[in-house]
This record gives sequence, C-alpha cells and structure tokens, in this order.
Amino acid sequence: MDPNLLYWKAEGQSFLRRLKIWVNLLDPTLLLSSDPEIQKAHSLLGSGEKLNEKVRLSALTISLSSVHPDSGAALPLIFRPKFIYLISQVVASLLPHSTVKPALFWQFLLQSYSAGFNYANRNSSSEQHQGYNISLKQLLLITGTVSYTTCAGALPQIFINRLGLRSLAVQTFFRSILPIPLSATLAFFNVLTVRSEESETGIQVFDHNGNPVGMSKAAGEKAVWETALSRAALFGMTAAVPNLLVLLMKRVRPFQRNSLLVAPLRHISTALVLGLMIPVSFSLFPQLGTIKREQLEEELQAAAVGRHLFYHRGL
Repeated sequence: MDPNLLYWKAEGQSFLRRLKIWVNLLDPTLLLSSDPEIQKAHSLLGSGEKLNEKVRLSALTISLSSVHPDSGAALPLIFRPKFIYLISQVVASLLPHSTVKPALFWQFLLQSYSAGFNYANRNSSSEQHQGYNISLKQLLLITGTVSYTTCAGALPQIFINRLGLRSLAVQTFFRSILPIPLSATLAFFNVLTVRSEESETGIQVFDHNGNPVGMSKAAGEKAVWETALSRAALFGMTAAVPNLLVLLMKRVRPFQRNSLLVAPLRHISTALVLGLMIPVSFSLFPQLGTIKREQLEEELQAAAVGRHLFYHRGL
C-alpha cells in the first residue's frame, strides 16, 4: 500500500483529525514544491528508512498534498487540492449575469475545471492494474459532462433572458434560489459521470495489513458516491450561504439605500464560505474508505481476511 494511504489509514478515520490534516495540506505555499522535490519526499516515505520527525513531517505534507496515491506520480499543478484559483471561477460562475454569454463562459470554466479535477484525483488503480491510458470513451464522457453541466448551470440566466421575465419575485427565484440546488446537483453529477469507470471496472481493495485483495466494483461505486456527495456539499453550501445572506441583507436599510454594497458582500461571503467548505467537504469521508466484507463480490469475500476491507476513495 502507498505510504500516503498508510498515513490516512492510521490518522484519517476521525472527521476532526481529517479536517486538521486538510487545513495543513491546503497551504498555498506547498504549490512552490517542484516535481523532483515531490518525488524525493514520496520516495523517502516509502524507503523504510528511519527519518527524524521534522524531515518525516515535511516529506509527508508534500507527498500527501501533491502525489496521487495510486500511480505515485505528482498531480498536475492546477489539479492539486490546494490550487486556490478555483475560487475566482466559482465566484464568477455564481454571480448574477446580465446576459447568457457570460453565464455560459464562466460555467464552462467551472465545469471544465471540476471535470479535470475529478479525473486527476480519481482512483486509478484499475488503470494501473490493466496498464492503459485514458480511453476514447472516457474522453467523450468528460466532454459530454462539461457540455451538459455548462448549459444546465446557465439555465437560470437563459430562462430570465429568453422568457423575458420581469417580475422581481421570479427573478429573485432564478437568480438566488434555483442556483443552490442546481449547483449541488451539477457538482454531484460531474463526479458521478467523470468517475463512472470506477464503478464499471472496480477499484483495488486491501485487507487490514495493506495487502491487495482484488478489484471490487462495489467499492468503486461506494468511493464515487461518497466523493460526489462531498462535492455536492461543497458547491451547494458555497451557493446557499451568500445567496441567502444577500436576500436577507437586502431587507436592511443601508443595503436598500445603496445597492452597490450587494456585490462586495456576495464576493466576500462566497470566497469565505468556499475557503471554509473546501477542507470540510474533503473531510466528510475518509480518504481510505472501508467496506464490509459481505458487501464485496463473492470471489473477493472468499479471498478476504477480516470483517472490513479498505479502498482509496479519491478526491
């Protein structure tokens, strides 16, 4: 088992412990680590050498934040968990737009980034096992997912413009209420479709000692659903809190007198909620998930030892 997964197995079974770990791993300064430094850190952890605590913690932080546990390769820079430029895309995509084109543009950036992040941080154990790269089917699936979610994400603005909606109550619904469940649903759908291959081919499961047992479709489905739920929580809350806060503050006299205060409030609250929800959503489920032996395929149940087995959930 990869040293990153061994660490999550030992330290990542408690929500509060996972939250503390992710807060440390999302330090933006870790983006300055070069690929040779990342590979050196990962190799040190897997070498079995006895390291002093300072060196071990430094190597562990770099490895956990930058290395894919299945392939052992450094993640692409823009798809590492601490890549904070996602904030600007989310802020722009959730803002009310005056026309359809800006809404489509920002939704395309957001959904493209989300699909790339989901794919880069998937469980790729089946690909390591079978020895193949991204397939044409997977490329078409990602393209279709981005196209569909982009159009669906811009639906509130499309309805307002195409139907010529002028009622303040109806516009409030489409601009502030509808984006909340829509954002959560599209985030869930993006993960579910981009990582659907894990449910079809299965992912590697391990016994309590870290020994590989086999490829399980049941574990793959569980991993994808858990990640999809965590992503829905991330984008749903990021849409809900600022939109509901703006609706509430519009009833306060200073905001009624000066409508220019609304945009800064929306920007700041969205950035703050997103910043808080990223480590929380990453911590909702363990990185090294568990599955009961009886939930596995029959052939794996016969080979498994112990009541529970482990799998890499992905991110």
